[in-house]
Amino acid sequence: MKIPENLSYSSEHLWVKADNKGVFLAGITDYAQDLLGDIVFVDAPKVGSRLKATETCGLIESVKTGSDLHAPLNGTVVAINDDLQNHPEQINDDPYASWIFKFEAENADLSELLDAAAYRQLIGNP
Repeated sequence: MKIPENLSYSSEHLWVKADNKGVFLAGITDYAQDLLGDIVFVDAPKVGSRLKATETCGLIESVKTGSDLHAPLNGTVVAINDDLQNHPEQINDDPYASWIFKFEAENADLSELLDAAAYRQLIGNP
């Protein structure tokens, strides 16, 4: 199970990474995509929508089930990954390259999120 050290994680299994323009990328973790199985649909939050930390902001469907996406931080969505609309399986292939949405955080303090060690502990993967 891959858990990159350079990312931050939410307890709802999203990863967060700052890009070079002060915007954050968000996607689901390797752990989450493994639990879901073959992903067949991604309903990303709409551009311009306001995110409230831990609240539902989208949906991922797999052949097994559907799972809500929960906002990792407060902010505003500035882009979605259009490639996932036609090829949601890219998340299964490489969950850390397949960001779902980009957002501007109200407060760029990532201390509210988990580091890789804390996320490993959360999922029971020491």
